[in-house]
Amino acid sequence: MNAPINYLLHLADNAVVLGQRNAEWCGHGPIIEEDLALANMSLDLIGQARLLYSQVAGMVGNGATEDSLAYFRDVPDFRNYTLLELPHRSPLVGYAKSDMDYGYTIVRNFLYSALMVPLWQQLQSAADENLAAIAAKSLKEASYHLRHSRDWLVKLGDGTNESHARVQAALEHLMPYTQEFWTLSAIEDEASAAGIHIDWTQLAADWNALVDAALADATLKRPSAAGYVTQGKAGVHSEHLGFLLAEMQSLARAHPGAQW
Repeated sequence: MNAPINYLLHLADNAVVLGQRNAEWCGHGPIIEEDLALANMSLDLIGQARLLYSQVAGMVGNGATEDSLAYFRDVPDFRNYTLLELPHRSPLVGYAKSDMDYGYTIVRNFLYSALMVPLWQQLQSAADENLAAIAAKSLKEASYHLRHSRDWLVKLGDGTNESHARVQAALEHLMPYTQEFWTLSAIEDEASAAGIHIDWTQLAADWNALVDAALADATLKRPSAAGYVTQGKAGVHSEHLGFLLAEMQSLARAHPGAQW
């Protein structure tokens, strides 16, 4: 039994979009070790996307490839969470003095990896054997991503007044976007019907436990998640995804069919 195409694309698009965002730190990390760490995590995420896109390409046929799915679909076709496409700062945060803020990146990576570790754990039992195998591999990578982002969240949150204020502001800006994790859509309904059974109650409990424990260690206050519920899974995105895809897809679109 195969997982539905839209669900596989949702997982793949999440990975490739966040991989692209994190790759923007290459050459710009606050210290060289973090420059390399973010690059390696980007490669992990893009590797996950490749496996998922390859599975979809085999199901779609008609010449589809992992590259065509990543580089030749447009904004409305992507099914990633809106959280993952946001730039590394927002005007709403208010404190940023440059185009990129590392604390903002850390908070986003933490919120996402805290979701993906328990989700990949559940997907190891998926009826789709290919997806189960991808989940087992991805769980190891996501566990490292969670450990890395959690460690930095605690360092920054329980650090200086400046670092604490920055990650608290980032948390307050990003938390409402996590509502999309728990707003189920036709994508999840299709997955369930195909034997991809996810215990959403347990998943939410696991995520909340990871978040609450980390925020306590980081001396950060958990903000409300209330607000507009984004709909990236339904192809309704922020203005930022178009710019991200334009940069990510430009080379492939300039030389379609090129062999490297």
